[in-house]
Amino acid sequence: MSYSSLWSHAVNAAEQLARHVIETRFEDLPSDAVEKTKIFILDSFGVGVSGSAAVHAASLLRAVQDWGSGDDATVLGLDTRLPAASAAFLNCVQIHNQEFDCVHEGAVLHPMTTALAAGLAAAEQMGGVTGRDLLTAMALAIDVTAGLGIASRSKMKFFRPASAGIFGATAAVAKLRGFTQAQLIDAWGLALAQAAGTMQPHDEGLATLAVQIGFAARGAIVACDFAAAGIPGPRGVIDGEFGYLNLYETAHDIEPVLADLGRVWRITQVSHKPYPTGRAAHAGISGLLALMSAHRFGEDEVERVTLLVPPLIHRLVGRPIERDMPVSYARLCFQYSGAVALQRGFVDIPDFYESALRDPARHALAARIRVEIDGNPNPNAMSPQRIEVRLKNGATRALDIPATLGAPDNPLPRDAHLAKFRRCWSYGARPLDGQAGERAIALVDRLEELDNSNDLTALAVPEP
Repeated sequence: MSYSSLWSHAVNAAEQLARHVIETRFEDLPSDAVEKTKIFILDSFGVGVSGSAAVHAASLLRAVQDWGSGDDATVLGLDTRLPAASAAFLNCVQIHNQEFDCVHEGAVLHPMTTALAAGLAAAEQMGGVTGRDLLTAMALAIDVTAGLGIASRSKMKFFRPASAGIFGATAAVAKLRGFTQAQLIDAWGLALAQAAGTMQPHDEGLATLAVQIGFAARGAIVACDFAAAGIPGPRGVIDGEFGYLNLYETAHDIEPVLADLGRVWRITQVSHKPYPTGRAAHAGISGLLALMSAHRFGEDEVERVTLLVPPLIHRLVGRPIERDMPVSYARLCFQYSGAVALQRGFVDIPDFYESALRDPARHALAARIRVEIDGNPNPNAMSPQRIEVRLKNGATRALDIPATLGAPDNPLPRDAHLAKFRRCWSYGARPLDGQAGERAIALVDRLEELDNSNDLTALAVPEP
């Protein structure tokens, strides 16, 4: 294929995606897409509040405040306002820094994280948008980010929630700001100039992972600012010779994604995270808890736990526990989160406080847990999985897990969804009014009736 034909095809791909974003109205969204968008807006909003208290959050805030002053937008959970790009950066970091943000398993990324952080900042900068406009922008952003992930046929080298996430976030901001199709393609081209993030921080278990996604949300605001000012972006942004797919994904096929635009809404494929760990650990955690409940055994009765997983899961959470591991490493270590599940019968944010990470009994229990590859040939598969528990009395208990709790085929019940939100609301760096949290739930339940999105954002600000 010649360069010219590649470029022509790339323009076609970008044009189809841009047309979908710009021309779709709220009335075009099916009811299940609207409901799922509400669920994951509320979920991400609450997680962003709790992230204000996470490791490194205060240090990042101080550093970002030195970038420049302004009061465009709110930092979730704090009484701090910053320029839109700075607020988008921090809120995006806060939504991801506890590994508690929703995920699209097929795309292997967190599509709402960059979209909501950038979208809320842009909306505040504009004086607020209607709930309908916010819902529409978020649903379309997820189509873009998840679509790029689904188009991949290769394992990740770049950190896809950041490298693909900037394009969905840019789509959200462009939609809210009323861009034309040409302006959105310009903005995507300018986003490509900033797209970054690799798997190295993930392999090392570092907080840099969340910072990479923060850069994507900030980059979306910057890209749209430049496009609005008339700065052109390359037209071959999606699959030109040096476009996103050809540079960031070794093998890819965007055509099925383009064919599904307007028919398949990717937000309906997004999974909840019931535990603040890498999603790859969730099937094992839920499986352990299910076996403990069904067979009535406790941690002292366990001789060995074996989690059989696809290669991607082993790569993401099969790392060995370490005595002095940082919190970001622990969130991506099934030996640790599995030991927490055995000990406590649940896994929550306080289990990743510094004191909890050093518990000798927990480390001893983790030594009985192993993660093994099951031979699945799909480099992006996250399921099925199987967990086996050998008890000290010689009995073996096992469970096959075709769909992880929180997945579309095994959704998190509403009461558990709201319980997670309320816990996150209470875990922020500053105390928030519990009744404000209840008002946030009520507002999002009726988000299509909301006149101004700032009414929601204002609830995440502590009282003086």
